[in-house]
Amino acid sequence: MSRYTGPSWKISRRLGYSISETGIELKKRPYAPGQHGQRRAKISDYGTQLHEKQKVRFTYGVSEKQFRKTFEEANLREGKHGENFLKLLESRLDNVVYRLGLAKTRAQARQLVNHGHFLVDGKKVDIPSYRLVPGQKIALKETSKGLKVVQEALEGQYASVDFVSFDKATGVGTFVRFPERKEILTEINEQLIVEFYNR
Repeated sequence: MSRYTGPSWKISRRLGYSISETGIELKKRPYAPGQHGQRRAKISDYGTQLHEKQKVRFTYGVSEKQFRKTFEEANLREGKHGENFLKLLESRLDNVVYRLGLAKTRAQARQLVNHGHFLVDGKKVDIPSYRLVPGQKIALKETSKGLKVVQEALEGQYASVDFVSFDKATGVGTFVRFPERKEILTEINEQLIVEFYNR
């Protein structure tokens, strides 16, 4: 299944969860879309696990194949499987660009990376799924520093978190460390995702 490119607000309403992490999608109509959106039946245990998986997948905007591959990779690392999985998703280049405040949304960050606007440790990287390690530096190419979308994002200071830092004077961001579990997706129960794939 390829990556979803339809309306994100509809997905948020269907899942009852803000995939933009702002909550704006659910303020006006906090129920599922469609004619019968307000008359939803009780979902099964499988449905609950699937919903939790879809919440995370759509939040990070990855395909099912990428999602599963990252999940399996997380199982090879020491520590809790679910927490490792979320940490790996957070260390994607497109996500870190978003967390640095260089883009308003992850989708915008993905597009900026795809178009080759960023350097990682001085080398051009245009792969959104590129995995960063703590200490790596992210910077805009010299020719991309005047991009209007980036300036607007920086003025809005979107998605600022403690595990990344950005120096406005030099225009260089740093992936300082992997996030702690309490710093990301606090409404998500990652154990349900582990159960979904291990069923």
